[in-house]
Amino acid sequence: MTDMTENRGGESETAAVRRSPLAKHSGGDAGSRGRTTIADGVVEKIAGLAARDVDGVHAMGSGMSRTFGAVRDRVPGSTKSVSRGVKAEVGEVQAALDLEIVVEYGVSIADVARDVRENVITAVERMTGLEVVEVNIAVSDVKLPDEEEEEPERRIQ
Repeated sequence: MTDMTENRGGESETAAVRRSPLAKHSGGDAGSRGRTTIADGVVEKIAGLAARDVDGVHAMGSGMSRTFGAVRDRVPGSTKSVSRGVKAEVGEVQAALDLEIVVEYGVSIADVARDVRENVITAVERMTGLEVVEVNIAVSDVKLPDEEEEEPERRIQ
């Protein structure tokens, strides 16, 4: 048998505790009640989209990965790889990224790299809460105005 004493309002102490706003939150804030893990691929997608948003970035990835990506994009039902040209290492509280980009001819590579770095850091930190410790950028090519897009030759006309 439970010993329930009445408080001044006429209800039992257990009922008062059950309704107390402190009773629900006595275990600390919700952020401390479990772990959140973020996969490398999630960070790679966020970074890839953020890098592509920068003016002067023509494409992501090396020539070979772009060629394979163009083939893959033509397969019915496949989705475009937004993480092409991005490699992430994700820890519990920090992330490091390597990006490979192709810039358009005539732009300042230093300015584009700075803008990509800033955009990627802002997007990843805002969306994941991770601290981005470094963003390494490799410029693998320059897209010339008269160059055609790299697409594999079609076998069937």
